[in-house]
Amino acid sequence: MDDNTFLPKLSQNLLEILEDNEYYDTTIEVGNDPYVKIFHAHMVILYYRSPYLRRILSTNRKKNDGILTHIKLPNISPEVFQIIL
Repeated sequence: MDDNTFLPKLSQNLLEILEDNEYYDTTIEVGNDPYVKIFHAHMVILYYRSPYLRRILSTNRKKNDGILTHIKLPNISPEVFQIIL
């Protein structure tokens, strides 16, 4: 695979990962009752793309026990978080 096809394919794969609802390892609960939405995400992408979430994830390091990491962000609306994510 040459450089002209590698980066577009990599970009496509990353988009597929973001839409994957099977292999996520983090849930993010956003909003307050009754307007709460849970997002599925991938810790490694959150960690490297957001300094804010990196700080949260660093204090809530996942153990290798298969349990999902769960983050609560009650002070942001689900609609705004969807755009950010």
